[in-house]
Amino acid sequence: MRTDLIRKTALTAAGLAFTGGAIVGPITAAYAAEAKPASQTQSDRKPSGERQLGVRYEAQPNFYYCGPAAARNALSVQGKDISVDAMAKEMGTTEAGTNSINDITPVLNKETGKNDAYRSVEISSPDADAKQTDKLRADIVKTVDDGRAVVANIAGTTTDTDGAIHSFEGGHYISVVGYRDNGQTVKIADSADPNTASYEVTVEHLADWIATRGYATS
Repeated sequence: MRTDLIRKTALTAAGLAFTGGAIVGPITAAYAAEAKPASQTQSDRKPSGERQLGVRYEAQPNFYYCGPAAARNALSVQGKDISVDAMAKEMGTTEAGTNSINDITPVLNKETGKNDAYRSVEISSPDADAKQTDKLRADIVKTVDDGRAVVANIAGTTTDTDGAIHSFEGGHYISVVGYRDNGQTVKIADSADPNTASYEVTVEHLADWIATRGYATS
């Protein structure tokens, strides 16, 4: 049964076709940028309120596997190597995408080995308010400090801290794998394109990117 947690959850080919999120042709299955050995899946917190987890990154193999790929990249920080095809089957992913974050959270819990490792959080409003943004920041810090990555369902366009634009009007899933400045800036692992596999956004921009959708967090 499809969930109605969020209004804009379906990732569709049509939606991607009109945005910079469209993926043309096959994507390289493995991309080792910023990867760390399996034994080094997370780093210590730095004095400045910074922490980044080690990701064994893989790009998504097609335009509609962003949900399974984001979950796979998120789980890689725990040293897990799980087939995106297996996760796509569990999530009910089709060419229309993965319905909502509610389909991803149970898979993250199963693969983490704890029924309560992750929970789904909704940002139902069209734009995130200060309370929702503060909660997202606190959730990211806690989850990363626990040695896990956040998975977020996003839609629309945002600008990263280097000024680059990332547009997914039809919807997309990403992993949040680190933070700095006590969570004011967060690190993204994005499966859509290995050329932009990693970038940073402010937590305010991320909250607005998630708005009308949700995220999986500790």
